[in-house]
Amino acid sequence: MCFAVDEQVGGFEKWEKSVADFEKNDALQPPEKNGIVFVGSSSIRKWTTLSEDFPDQRLINRGFGGSQMEDAAYFADRLVLAYAPRFIVLYAGGNDINAHKSAEQVLSSFQKFVEKIRAKQPETPIACISIAGNPKRWSQVAEVIKANALIEIYTKQTPGLLFIDVFHAMLGVDGLPRPEIFSSDQLHMNAEGYKLWTKIIGPYLPKSKVP
Repeated sequence: MCFAVDEQVGGFEKWEKSVADFEKNDALQPPEKNGIVFVGSSSIRKWTTLSEDFPDQRLINRGFGGSQMEDAAYFADRLVLAYAPRFIVLYAGGNDINAHKSAEQVLSSFQKFVEKIRAKQPETPIACISIAGNPKRWSQVAEVIKANALIEIYTKQTPGLLFIDVFHAMLGVDGLPRPEIFSSDQLHMNAEGYKLWTKIIGPYLPKSKVP
């Protein structure tokens, strides 16, 4: 398997500024509780139309680009539980695999995320979006598929967890990533990609925001 490191990897401390910036903004304009938190890596951070795409929902975007599944678990208290969400959507794992981690390690980090949430909010549903394939990292697709399979099995065996498969819908009839849904970097999605995600993810979300 061939890996190309595109984004910085390191200790949790490198995310401290990003997390602290969220907290500073929250202090100035506190988000409402009982909403839906989207958390994870750059595909979440770059989802700038999230609130427009789901106008009937109360949403909080806490994506931090380049982050891994273990980072989401480590910062879950500050980036997720701080908002007492009624529903959580997580997207991470691709950067883990790009940093030479195995599918089993990605699963373990996801389990840590779930355990951290469950310790304080045992009934809150958690939806995990499958790791997406992309042209730039297509050489890693076998491990991506394995990680997705392990996570899907775990979600089906664990009450309150959901697995949202975007992987297959992002492939063309040739079995390769659809070029029209990716930006010029061949890694992140463009507007068409997010339209596809909106269509797939929408049915999993609670019906409407709480008044």
